[in-house]
Amino acid sequence: MYVIGSDCIACGACADSCPAGAISMGDERYEISQDMCISCGACIDTCPTGAISEQ
Repeated sequence: MYVIGSDCIACGACADSCPAGAISMGDERYEISQDMCISCGACIDTCPTGAISEQ
């Protein structure tokens, strides 16, 4: 399971890279839908601030 932390700058790079379409904009930053996430890790490689981590 992956989560997006407070370092997110809402650039959208993670959402664009997600093959499952599991990432969308939340109130303040992007969020990962745990029901849709396939745990591929593509989002981690594209995040410029390192805000995404495995939990």
